Amino acid sequence: MLKSSLTVFLFAFILLVQGQIHCGAERTSLYYSHLKHKNIAVVANAASMVGKVNVVDTLMHIGLKVEKIFCPEHGFRVFSDAGQTVKNSVDSATKLPVISLYGKKKKPDPADLKDIDIVVFDLQDIGIRFYTYLSTLSYMMEACSQANIPLMVFDRPNPNGFYIDGPVMDSSQYSFVGLHPVPVVYGMTIGEYAKMINEEGWLKNRMICDLQVIPLENYTHMSQYQLPVKPSPNLTDMNAIYLYPSLCFFEGTNISVGRGTTYPFEVYGHPAFKGFSFEFTPQPVKGLSNPLYSGQLCRGLDLRDFYKTHPRLFGRLNLTWLIMAYKTMGSDPHFFNDSFDRLAGTSRLRKQITEGKTEQEIRQGWQEGLEKFKEIRKKYLIYPE
Repeated sequence: MLKSSLTVFLFAFILLVQGQIHCGAERTSLYYSHLKHKNIAVVANAASMVGKVNVVDTLMHIGLKVEKIFCPEHGFRVFSDAGQTVKNSVDSATKLPVISLYGKKKKPDPADLKDIDIVVFDLQDIGIRFYTYLSTLSYMMEACSQANIPLMVFDRPNPNGFYIDGPVMDSSQYSFVGLHPVPVVYGMTIGEYAKMINEEGWLKNRMICDLQVIPLENYTHMSQYQLPVKPSPNLTDMNAIYLYPSLCFFEGTNISVGRGTTYPFEVYGHPAFKGFSFEFTPQPVKGLSNPLYSGQLCRGLDLRDFYKTHPRLFGRLNLTWLIMAYKTMGSDPHFFNDSFDRLAGTSRLRKQITEGKTEQEIRQGWQEGLEKFKEIRKKYLIYPE
């Protein structure tokens, strides 16, 4: 308890000393001259805010020439649900074309970048490998490199940027929920991550993107940053964002994480669970017409106050819930689905759980990979630890 109290005090002290954090998009003086008189495309969504105004509106308001918008999973101004196809459209506010990078294609075509002088990338990442904005970043860097167009990243804080944890992804598991050999929680801002992609040769054919990062002001990796806008539809508050690295593993199982409730990624359960007092019933909601176990009573755990009552477990992956759920389901052979290994980044985690390995034994197997990643990571850090 003493260690956790010191951590909380340290966070508070850092916030007091360093002052208010300013996102890259707010630092107009650092980028205006580079964008003036350019035809600009912007990669953005509903969380790409400068105060209470979307970054696209902000750039246009200061006289910059935005010609096109690219949007990732969940769409541009209004969030759609995870995995839902996003179609091309026209933005009603600006009348600009919106090109989806989560529909028929994940990467811009050469025609999409025709007559564009520079691309501005401004998405709020949460620091978790299987959050798909990283893949959108990587594919956009690749497209810009092929088209000989520079990419400017407006950096944003990583709310999970203060720790590193989880298995490093195997190349055999690369997919849109993980394209690079990094752990589940990698402790970098999206600007730092872009530098790593570029300089580690992780783009196709080891291409290099003409990359510029507009850095944050007053940010350190110990900054406990509170996101002012939810980054996607099912991460509705900071507790869900902190729990997401651990609970998202359940998306590769037959366990509900509360989609279809008002507290997704803060609970988990199953209709067959017994001996649990907490209950929830998923229901159709906007953007999710058929959540897992819709209309069925699920029993499980309510984790909305977990870090208040277990502060020493804050800032680390928790496998206890996954292991316990597997055992509660009687080692059900249908517990894991085809997406689990892609989320975990390895088939080893699934095998270790089915073999009955403890959390401590599993975590020991991550350490060598984590140490190697940390050596790579430190070359690209922009901000103090």
